[in-house]
Amino acid sequence: MAEIPERIRSIDASGVRRMFDACGPDTINLSLGEPDFDVPDSVKRACISAVRAGKNGYTPNAGITELRCAIARKLRKENKIRADEDEIIATCGAIGGLSIAFQTLLEDGDEVVLFDPYFVAYERLARLNGAKPVSIDTYPDFAIRAEDIESKVTARTKAIIANSPCNPTGRVYSGKELKAIAAVADEHDLVVISDEVYEKFTYEKRHVSIGSIYDKTVTINGFSKSHAMTGWRIGYMHGPRGIIEQALKLQQFNFTCAPAPFQYAALAALKTSVRAHVGACRRKRDMLWDSLHDCYEFVKPEGAFFAFARSPIPAQQFAERCIERGMAIVPGDAFSGRSSHFRVSFATSRENLKRAAAILRSLA
Repeated sequence: MAEIPERIRSIDASGVRRMFDACGPDTINLSLGEPDFDVPDSVKRACISAVRAGKNGYTPNAGITELRCAIARKLRKENKIRADEDEIIATCGAIGGLSIAFQTLLEDGDEVVLFDPYFVAYERLARLNGAKPVSIDTYPDFAIRAEDIESKVTARTKAIIANSPCNPTGRVYSGKELKAIAAVADEHDLVVISDEVYEKFTYEKRHVSIGSIYDKTVTINGFSKSHAMTGWRIGYMHGPRGIIEQALKLQQFNFTCAPAPFQYAALAALKTSVRAHVGACRRKRDMLWDSLHDCYEFVKPEGAFFAFARSPIPAQQFAERCIERGMAIVPGDAFSGRSSHFRVSFATSRENLKRAAAILRSLA
C-alpha cells in the first residue's frame, strides 16, 4: 500500500464529530451546529419543481446565472458589498467555499491568522494546503484587538480568517473590531476570508460584513444554517474578480458544480424569511443564559446558536461525564489551543434544553 502523505496523517478527526458519534438514541445531543427546524416548505417546493422539470444535470461551474444574480443583489442590499454575479460561485456548502478559497490563496510556507477559539475546519484546511495557522488568543472575552493582530503578522502572512457570528463563542464582531481587522489587512496587503454562515442569527447586535469595509475580502456564506439545508450542501462565495476566476478552476476540478436542484431551491431560500426561527433561537439563548450563568462562566452569545463556557474540570473529562449522564457537548480543544471550555448548541427543543440545563447544573 502506498504511503499516505504526512499532511493527511497529521489531521485528526473533528472533535465535534467524535462527540456526535458517541451519542446513543436517547442522548440529548448538543454537539452539532444544526438548526432544529425543518427546511421551509417554499424551499422544498422549489427543489421538487426543479427535479420534476428535469433540472438535474450539470450547471455551469460557477452556478446558474439566476442564482448568482440573486446572490449579488442580496449582497448589495443586505451586506453593502459591491457584488457582481461574475464575482460569485455557488459552492457545495459553505465548507466547499472555504476549501477552494484556501486552495486558491495558500501555498507552502504561507501563514494564516485566525482567532482562537475558531471553527474546527480553519486550522485543518490551512495545514492541508501547506500553510501555517497562527492563532490569536482572544480569551476571556473573545474580543478582537488591532494590536494583537499586528503582533502576529509576518512577511509570510497571506490571510486573516474572520468568523462573525462566531462558532463556537457566539460573538458578533462590532464595526470597530471589523475595521481593526481591515486596517491591518490593508496595511500588509492581506486577504480576509470571512465566514458569515450564521449571519441571520444575531440577537442584540447587527451583523456587519467586513466585505463592505475592505474590498480584498472573500465572503463565504450558505443556506445550511439559515434555512436548515445542512444536508443539501449549497453555499456561495464572493470575492475580488481575480481571486474568483482562479477559484473557479478549483471548483471545476473539485466539485464540478453545486447540486443543480438545490441551486433552484436556494433561489427560493433567498426570498424566504427565517425571522420566526431566529426569534425562537433567541428565546432559547435566553433560557440557557438564565439557567446557567450563575454557575458557569461564559459570554452571553450575541449570535449563532452556541455557548462557549468554562469547564469545571479539563474539558475532555467533562464531556465524558456529560455522555455518562446522557448528554453530548463538545470539549473546547476541538476549537482551540486550550482545553478550558466546552461548547453547547442551544438549537434544540426547549424540553431538551431544560433537561440539559439540569444536567449541567448538577455537574457544575
